[in-house]
Amino acid sequence: MTSVPSPGPRPLRPHSLRRYLLLGILLPVMLLIALNGISLYGRALAALNTAYDRTLLASTKVIGEQLDVEGYDEAARLRATVPYSALEAFEADTRTRMVYRVSSLSGEMVSGYADLPFWHGRLPARPPYAALVDFYDDVYAGAEVRVAVLLQPVASARGRGMAVVQVAETLELRRTLARQILFDTLWRQAVLVAVIGLVVMLVVQRATRPVRQLSAQLRERPEGDLTPIAAADAPRELLPLVDATNAVMARLAAMLDNQKRFVRDTAHQLRTPLAVLKTQVQSALRGDVEPMQALAEVNETVERATILANQMLSLAKVEQLRQQPGSGVADLAEAVREVALDLSPLIAEKDIDFEIATEPVGIRAHEWMLRELARNLLHNAIKQVPAGGSLAVRVEREGDAGVLLVRDSGPGIADALRVRLFQPFSAGDLRGGSGLGLAICHEIVRALGGGIFLDNREIQGHIAGLDATVRLPLAENGG
Repeated sequence: MTSVPSPGPRPLRPHSLRRYLLLGILLPVMLLIALNGISLYGRALAALNTAYDRTLLASTKVIGEQLDVEGYDEAARLRATVPYSALEAFEADTRTRMVYRVSSLSGEMVSGYADLPFWHGRLPARPPYAALVDFYDDVYAGAEVRVAVLLQPVASARGRGMAVVQVAETLELRRTLARQILFDTLWRQAVLVAVIGLVVMLVVQRATRPVRQLSAQLRERPEGDLTPIAAADAPRELLPLVDATNAVMARLAAMLDNQKRFVRDTAHQLRTPLAVLKTQVQSALRGDVEPMQALAEVNETVERATILANQMLSLAKVEQLRQQPGSGVADLAEAVREVALDLSPLIAEKDIDFEIATEPVGIRAHEWMLRELARNLLHNAIKQVPAGGSLAVRVEREGDAGVLLVRDSGPGIADALRVRLFQPFSAGDLRGGSGLGLAICHEIVRALGGGIFLDNREIQGHIAGLDATVRLPLAENGG
């Protein structure tokens, strides 16, 4: 049975700025509206209780005015003749039901509804009205009610006593009005939320228009066009993105130019040794030269082509390392000593009086770059020093820089060559090489933020040699 591979993870959808703003604005607003609605309902209900409690108080006073008494104090006997129609004037509508109870202080039923629970509370220390009145919530016949209780003094010609008058009202009307106030407010706030959402969508649509225009401008560009983006009318908030994009495009353009130059130079420079090699092979095949002579000529041509290819690859590697951030710290003196040891057979072959003096110099660079710099400078110097000549190398610190000095006793540099000295292939014929060595040194030094200088050394008006000086910033100075 063939197993079907499970599909990979679905790519994440990019974040929408419009959705982000809508959620970021509307969610807090809606949460605030919900909290405000809860608070509003409570405040509305409290305000309605205050208003309708006055009606309850008035009803208790009306009932209290219709009481009579016989006897005094504990022996007082209360009488009440309160028709239910006395409460109809205080009922707001048919949804509201009011009941009452008149009792003595001891709780003895006098008149009204016996199933209305007797009041066992205490009067507040500061009653809201100028009367012995208390308001509280209770349950009557399974319904929640608001109750007003009034301690009503009763006096007549036949006695004196104290009555407890309770009037209870169901809460349907109060809650209906509170909900109506809440719904009216929420409806207006819902319209406000919709307006906010619409405004956010319009503002985001307008604010992102420059981004869409910039995207369209980039899509319409021809392939290979890496010129800077012209966004003069872009908003200030978009300028950092435009500047960063232009910087990236500038780096890409430089990389492409280097690549094109490398391919062009490689094709141009390798064409000549390959043509020579082909001619030598054809000449050997025809028998125009002796086999050993032909092999020697072919070997020399291949060696020159190999050196050329290696140097061109080194030049390309310098550019590659330049694009890689975060180089470590390497010791320039150690790199120079290692290269000098590698080239010691060439020094011995020409019987050169060689001198080297170094001290530790930390440079923030790739170790390969320092070795390649030293190798090209020393190799050029060895080629120019005559047999039995002198060559001195010194590595030291000077202020905030590390200095590499290569002093040879060669013929120096002609003034006509000095102008184009560090250009690739410009010095090949004049210096007896491919013309890439000094170009490699120049690119390495430029990548490390330093400088390279070549000066003829004169003694009594005659050129006694060449001084190659390289100055590189020390690692502890942020180099």
